[in-house]
Amino acid sequence: MDSAPRPNALKSMGHRLSLTKLRRALSGRKKKLQEIQEPDEPYQTTPTTTKPEEGQEEEEEDDDDDMNEGNTVIGLLGGGQLGRMLCEAANPLGIDIAILDEHNAPAKQAHNTNRHVVGSFKDPGCIKELAARSDYLSVEIEHVDTEVLEDIEKNGVPVEINGEVVTHRPPIHPSWRTLRLIQDKYLQKEHFKSSGKTIPIAEQIAIESGDAALDSLKKAGKQFGFPFMLKARKGSYDGRGNFKVDSEDDFAEAIKALGTLPLYAEKWAPFVKELAVMVIRTEDSDGKLKNCVAYPAVETIHEDSICTKVFMPPRDVSEDICEKARKLATEVISTLWGRGVFAVEMFLLEDASLMINEVAPRPHNSGHYTIEAVPYMSQYKAQLHAVLDLPVPDKLIPRVQSSIMLNILGGAKPDSHHHLSGLARSTYDDDMDVYLHLYNKESKPSRKIGHITLTGFCSVQELEAKAKPFIDLVDQIRLDRLEATSETLRPTQETNGSAKPAEKAPVEPATDNHVEAQELSAEAASSDKPLVLVTMGSDSDLPVLKAGLDILKEFNVPYALDITSAHRTPKYMMKVADEAAGKGIKVIIAAAGGAAHLPGMISSETPLPVIGVPVKATHLDGIDSLLSIVQMPRGVPTATVGINNSTNAALLAIRILGAFVPEYQQAMKKYQVDMEEAVIVKGTKLREGGDAAYLAGMKK
Repeated sequence: MDSAPRPNALKSMGHRLSLTKLRRALSGRKKKLQEIQEPDEPYQTTPTTTKPEEGQEEEEEDDDDDMNEGNTVIGLLGGGQLGRMLCEAANPLGIDIAILDEHNAPAKQAHNTNRHVVGSFKDPGCIKELAARSDYLSVEIEHVDTEVLEDIEKNGVPVEINGEVVTHRPPIHPSWRTLRLIQDKYLQKEHFKSSGKTIPIAEQIAIESGDAALDSLKKAGKQFGFPFMLKARKGSYDGRGNFKVDSEDDFAEAIKALGTLPLYAEKWAPFVKELAVMVIRTEDSDGKLKNCVAYPAVETIHEDSICTKVFMPPRDVSEDICEKARKLATEVISTLWGRGVFAVEMFLLEDASLMINEVAPRPHNSGHYTIEAVPYMSQYKAQLHAVLDLPVPDKLIPRVQSSIMLNILGGAKPDSHHHLSGLARSTYDDDMDVYLHLYNKESKPSRKIGHITLTGFCSVQELEAKAKPFIDLVDQIRLDRLEATSETLRPTQETNGSAKPAEKAPVEPATDNHVEAQELSAEAASSDKPLVLVTMGSDSDLPVLKAGLDILKEFNVPYALDITSAHRTPKYMMKVADEAAGKGIKVIIAAAGGAAHLPGMISSETPLPVIGVPVKATHLDGIDSLLSIVQMPRGVPTATVGINNSTNAALLAIRILGAFVPEYQQAMKKYQVDMEEAVIVKGTKLREGGDAAYLAGMKK
C-alpha cells in the first residue's frame, strides 16, 4: 500500500466501513440512490455486508473513527490513463477511488488517498485487499483475474469492524461474467451469435493448436477463401495478435507467428471504415437490465495497430448509418451483465451494412471526446453513475456539432511531442476549441502519453481543415518514429574499421496487412529491417560473437548489435527485449559469461526465440556460463549452444528464419551440401596422401 503495510483489519487500514452503513446493511435496508444529492453532500453507498455471527453485539458508532464519512469508495483494478481520467471525473463529485496498481501510477497521481493498494491487478491477494477497502469494484482493463472476482461476489472478503469480523461483498461492475467472456474474443462473438438478437459478426472457426494447427488453417482457407484473418483469442489489443492469411503459402508463417496462442480464424470483412459507439449499461440490484444508452457513433483511424484519430461524426457516413450503429451497439451490450460504460467497435462494409468487431467493457479511446463534447455526462462520469446506480440521461446529445480526438503517442525522442502539446496550449480560435490532456507518463515510442480534443460548431470536414496543423504534427511524429526505428535497428558490418549497411537478404516483401502486425510476420529483410538481434553483456564478449556475425553476413541476414547487461543495465535490457518483436526482430542471440543471466532474462521479457551463447570467463572454463543458461525454469525456454560457439548460434537463428523464409532455408541446404562436400574432399585427400602429408599440409 502507498502509506502502510498490508493489514487484515479495516481499522488498521486508515479507514473503516461506516458503522452507519453497517447498521443499514444489518437491518436489511438496501436503499439505492436514484438522484444526485446537493453539490455539497458526498455521494452515498450501501455496501453488501453479511450480518455478524450470533452472539456478537453491535458497538456504538464513533464518528471520530470514520474517515470521509459517507463517501462512496470504488475500487479500481488498474491505474493507467483511463483510471486517471476516471479520478478526474470523480474528484468534484465527492467519490473516492481506491486504485490497485504500481506506486505512483497515473491514476494515483490524480487522486490522493491512503486507500490505494500497491501491487498487480492480477494478484488475488491484492484484489481481495482492494475489495476490503471498497464499496464497489470496477476495472480499467479487462485482462484481470475473473476467478477471484467470482469468489468475492459469492463468498465476500472478511473485514474487521471494531473487533467484529463481517463478510463484505462489494458489487462488481461490470460483472466478472462479462469480463471473462470479453477476454476470449472467439467466445465473445459466439455469445453474440447465440444471443437470440440480430447481431452480425464475421464467420469464424476455432483453430486447433500444435500439430493440428495446419489442418485447421487448411479447413479455414477452404471454408472462407482467401484472404482470411487469424486472430489470438486472448490477451491481444489495439490490433495486435492478428495475422492476415493471403494464401496457403502463409500458413507456416502464421503458425510461426501465433502458433503458441489459442487462435481462431475469421472470414475477411471488406470494410471501408471502422466505427465505434460507447454505450452506458444500467441494471437494478437484482441484475435485471434497466437501459442501454448510446453515445454518437464515431469513426476511428488505426495506424501501426494503434488508434490514432477519432472523428465525431464519422466523415462521409450518413446519419441513417450512424443511427443504425447506435442501435446495434445497444443490442450488443444488452446481452452482457453488469453496469458500466462499454465500447462497441464495428466495421462499415462496402455494401453499407455493419458488422461487430469486438467489445471493450470499460472507457475507451473512442470515447475520450465526450469529456468536452458531452460535458454533462462524459464516458467517465457515466462510468461512475452506472457503477453506483445513479441517474443517467435517456439521450446523449453532444453540445458541439463536431469533434476530433488525436492520440499523442511517444515519438523518436522523449520530447518529440512537445511541439504538438505547445501548439495545443497556444491555439485559440473563434470557431474551434482545443483541449490538451497529458497523462504524466514517460514518453516511449508509440506509447499513449496524452490526447488532444478539438471541438467546433461546424461540420467535421470543416473542423478537420481547421485542425490540419495538429493532424500534420501527429502524422510527422509517426513518420519520424518509424524512421528512427529503422535507423536504430539498421544492421552494420565492419569494413576497414567503418560501418556500412548490410546487403539486402534475398527475401520477398511481405504482403500488406491491414493491422500492420509487423511484430507477427516475416517482413521483407532489408537494410533497415534486421531480423536478428545480437546482444551481449559486455563488449569483451564481442570477439566470441565475431564468428557468428560472420555467418550472418555470409547468409546475408540483416542483424542489429547491442550491449544489454542483465546486472548493470537491467531496465534497458528489459526495454530492448520487450520492444524487439515490435521492431521486426525474429530471433535474439544473447552472449554472457560467468553467471550468464542475460539470455534467460531476455527470454522472460520477449515472445521471441532466444539463443544463449555461454562465454568462457576467467574461472570454471565457461561451465558456469553454460549451466546458468541451460538451467532455466519451466515456462521460460532458452536455447543454448556450446561454450564460445557463436557459429552454431548464428546457424540455429538462420534455421529458425528458414522455417518461414524459404530463401534462408534453401541457403541452409546449400550450406549443408557444401559442408558435406568439404568433408568428403578432406577424407579423399587423407586416404590418398596419408596422415604425414595431410598433417604437413595442415601446418602450412
